[in-house]
Amino acid sequence: MSLDVNTLFMVTIYVEAILGLLLLFAGAQNTQISAVAWWGFAHLLRAGSVTLFGMYGNVSDAITIDLANAVLLLSFAVTWSGARVFDGRPPRPMYIAAGPIAWVIVAHLPSFSGELTIRLLLSSGIIACYIWLTAYEFWRGRGEPLVSRWPAIFMLFAHGALFLLRTPLALMLPWSPDTDVIDSVWLAVLSFEALLFTIAIAFILLAMAKERTEYRQRTAAMVDPLTGLANRRSFLQDGNNLMRQHASDPCPTAGLLIDLDHFKSINDRFGHAIGDRVLQVFAEAVRANLRSCDLIGRLGGEEFAAVLYNIGCDKALAVAERIRMRFAEAAVEVDGRPVEATVSIGVVINQDGPLDVPELIAQADQALYHAKERGRNRVEVATLDLLLRGRDRLGKRAIAVPAQTAV
Repeated sequence: MSLDVNTLFMVTIYVEAILGLLLLFAGAQNTQISAVAWWGFAHLLRAGSVTLFGMYGNVSDAITIDLANAVLLLSFAVTWSGARVFDGRPPRPMYIAAGPIAWVIVAHLPSFSGELTIRLLLSSGIIACYIWLTAYEFWRGRGEPLVSRWPAIFMLFAHGALFLLRTPLALMLPWSPDTDVIDSVWLAVLSFEALLFTIAIAFILLAMAKERTEYRQRTAAMVDPLTGLANRRSFLQDGNNLMRQHASDPCPTAGLLIDLDHFKSINDRFGHAIGDRVLQVFAEAVRANLRSCDLIGRLGGEEFAAVLYNIGCDKALAVAERIRMRFAEAAVEVDGRPVEATVSIGVVINQDGPLDVPELIAQADQALYHAKERGRNRVEVATLDLLLRGRDRLGKRAIAVPAQTAV
């Protein structure tokens, strides 16, 4: 069974155009991810290039060969630029135009103008470079947990490899440069593979945009926008997960309750903008001194909580002291203002009993209260005596509500 190249060309044109319009429509619906519009424009450019190439023999080679290839190269450059934009990097107009311009210049040099194989290898190499650059851009952004990145990277790498092998494979297939290019077996195979690729990659790119939107929505619901730390709801939810883990694998766990000293005074003296910067400076200090397995969250205002899993008393105290000292050093001056902010930290250790994160933080609150009584800017450990005295005070902090309560 033979492949009808003319039919493939027509189908490819329609598919590329429809997918391009679909991506442009999706980009208009979600303007926060402008990369989708770049990808839609790239598909329309490919539809245009295939249209021009399909006119071979009816109009001049300057249009069906030179212009068609230049537009095709431009389409892959635009796809690469969309990948850069997707991960927050600016497009590079000079490099977008470099491929098409290089093709036009080199293909018209006297030594290359009549060499079909060399011209084919040049265009294939440029396309492979743009495709692999696109895969590389997605690879660079792999820190964002988008599952759809990986099939996109794999498909782009494989498609680029096929383009790079285009000329060597062509020499093994039953056609020669003397054969009408439209009737070549290789062109039919390439067109069919390109059609399948363009459909698959368009849907994968749409899936990436959709996954990015959903990920940002989840993040916005669970992350404090000012500090980038977990908010109260997320902290309690992660605490529930940690309690289940502790039940199956008990180990010493530390709870920290942290409060910025005289924070209202900082806002009154320097303004809320400086107060916000102080909170951000603290978030940077605490992140630098915690492990990836530790929990840290902003409970509200200037109060933060942390749970350190699988850690003894001495190490937990050392971590708390490092946080206190690092923040004090970083907050001596904030944005040119002599803030000299400090923190007080209450620490409690759960050695081998069942882990209850809300109760753990409530007990750390007793140690924090003691640190405030003793002059602030210090770390205090919750002892049995402190906990007994704390029970005499009325009420507990709101953190002690059951984890399933709405927050």
